[in-house]
Amino acid sequence: MSSTSSIEKTTSPLEWLEGALNVIKENLAIFPASEYSKVADLVKKYLVRNQKTPEDLFNYLNNKSSKRSIDSILLGFSLEHGIGTIPNFTKAFLEFQKAVNAEDSFGQFFLGYCYDNGIGTSQDQEKAFELYSKAAEAGNTNAQCNLGFCYANGDGITKNEKKAFELYSKAAEAGNTKAQFNLGVCYFNGHGTTKSEKKAFELYSKAAEVGSLVGQISLGNCYHNGWGTTKNEEKAFELYLKAAEVGSLVGQISLGNCYHNGWGTTKSEKKAFELYSKAAETEDSNAQFNLALCYDNGWGTTKNDEKAFELYSKAAEVGYTSAQYNLALCYKNGCGTTKNEEKAFEFFSKAAEAGHTSAQYNLALCYKNGCGTTKNEEKAFELYSKAAEGGDSDAQFILELCYNGLGKTKNEEKPFELYSKATEAGSLVGQISLGTDCRSGPETMKDLEKVGHPSP
Repeated sequence: MSSTSSIEKTTSPLEWLEGALNVIKENLAIFPASEYSKVADLVKKYLVRNQKTPEDLFNYLNNKSSKRSIDSILLGFSLEHGIGTIPNFTKAFLEFQKAVNAEDSFGQFFLGYCYDNGIGTSQDQEKAFELYSKAAEAGNTNAQCNLGFCYANGDGITKNEKKAFELYSKAAEAGNTKAQFNLGVCYFNGHGTTKSEKKAFELYSKAAEVGSLVGQISLGNCYHNGWGTTKNEEKAFELYLKAAEVGSLVGQISLGNCYHNGWGTTKSEKKAFELYSKAAETEDSNAQFNLALCYDNGWGTTKNDEKAFELYSKAAEVGYTSAQYNLALCYKNGCGTTKNEEKAFEFFSKAAEAGHTSAQYNLALCYKNGCGTTKNEEKAFELYSKAAEGGDSDAQFILELCYNGLGKTKNEEKPFELYSKATEAGSLVGQISLGTDCRSGPETMKDLEKVGHPSP
């Protein structure tokens, strides 16, 4: 990981100010936007190495009567991240604006980032695109990377994956770590170019070598799954561990999954529990869900249905599908809470709408038996069909009974009529009254920091 170790101790204000700015420039392309507080921490460490305090930096910049663009950028960054002062997004925005007025490409990039994310101003992706474009034209690789993201997602401009690929390529060639990672994502998914897991692996490797956390984790995923390289769970474990050791949330969760399943290391449910607990402190829904499973099943800790219910609820509130499904089962069976068929129906419905096949199957049973809702056989059959198409074995079994249990072929009668006859005849279709109570299991992060939000 890039750090301040390469920057010698300085004495003059110009030198240590430029040194602080270099720390920011070096690390913006390494850390994901969600972890920019770590960049601010590196700035603070740099200041300490030069016998300065965060307050020294802020007071010196804030009291200058005449500011250069570098002063405005540093002051804006300090105001945004609370270096030596209380965070003030509005004032940070105004300082970045001053740097833009001086035609500074780094200032253009930061002001674009403010518009992009609504920091100190109203969100305006068209304005962000305009500023990223100006900075990119001046050769700012962070701006080229974010401009690529705008094209990739249609933020402030018409979506154009090929243009995004070109911009990522340009910035990656200049050594921008985040662009290398994003370019790897393009190759991995075939966005704007021909799909190539091998090239994705190579680019993730480059990003990981210089300390990119998302690069390390994605490289770990490649080793874990054999994407673009030979499968190597031990190597994957090492990479997840490396990212987790510097506080990466995704790294902690991925490492927890390794310990939980014994991937690349000795199985330890206790260590998995500890890692999920640490990650859950950040209110991350994925970590909350995996921690809930630990309490639900007594993995690495004492079984606690109430605690599991509480964590499923938190993750479900922010739309975590598997948590919604497991929460529905809690309400259905009265695990960790009072039994409530209406609530079970509500959360089965939410998870089913998101495509969770077991939720679709259980929701079908709710409609079939009138549990938590009005009985509706036609709606039940529709949901059995959806679940079966998605691979749910219980739903497939019921539909198979409809077709084969009555000695009919698919073309002889309409499927729903077969289902109705099977029910009326008292076949197994009519006898099934309870849904599968199998909880959704531990999950890894989906689309591991595929970029997430436009970020430097």
